[in-house]
Amino acid sequence: MNTIPARLDHIVVATPDLAATVAEFSRRTGVAPAPGGVHVGLGTRNHLVGLGHGAYLEIIGPDPEQPTPPQARPFGTDLLTSARTISWAISPPDLDATVAAARARGYDTGDVREMSRRRPDGTVLRWRLTDGGSPHPSGLVPFLIDWGATPHPSASDLPVVRLLELTATAPTPDEIHPVLTALGTGLTLTEGPAAFSFTVDTPNGPVTFD
Repeated sequence: MNTIPARLDHIVVATPDLAATVAEFSRRTGVAPAPGGVHVGLGTRNHLVGLGHGAYLEIIGPDPEQPTPPQARPFGTDLLTSARTISWAISPPDLDATVAAARARGYDTGDVREMSRRRPDGTVLRWRLTDGGSPHPSGLVPFLIDWGATPHPSASDLPVVRLLELTATAPTPDEIHPVLTALGTGLTLTEGPAAFSFTVDTPNGPVTFD
């Protein structure tokens, strides 16, 4: 069984305390995530780790150097009390066509919108992604991303912990499989409370995060 989803772009770990979560990841794995950049106006910043397979891990949390934004911060970081794996993204070969195909099969990915962040060296990266639309209530269905002309984060000089598997539990896995198929991907699902789990190969041996 393939436990790495097709077209995986990145896994998102959201946290209310970015510095503490980055330090804990470093302690457990022996690998220090690299500063990614600032989401200007959204009140967040991130750190990144390569996962191999052309994918990466994003650890995102509130940016103490930005003012509190007027809207909620991305990925519900304002409501979290601890770090957790909150979402994942896939990168289809044609984002707009995949959105149209999913809608034709009854799943609304949400509209495509422009995003950006500023790297520590001042470079502004731009990409397009789906905004969630009417997301599946499980929270386990990925959003879609297209990096366009921007170099993919995994192609930069990131520290790497190779992804061994990404899996999830869901109250009714059979309801999620058709949506994943419509998006051209899959996810190993077993029955249980909605939650993610991923395991990476590290200098300290395999380490699992929830």
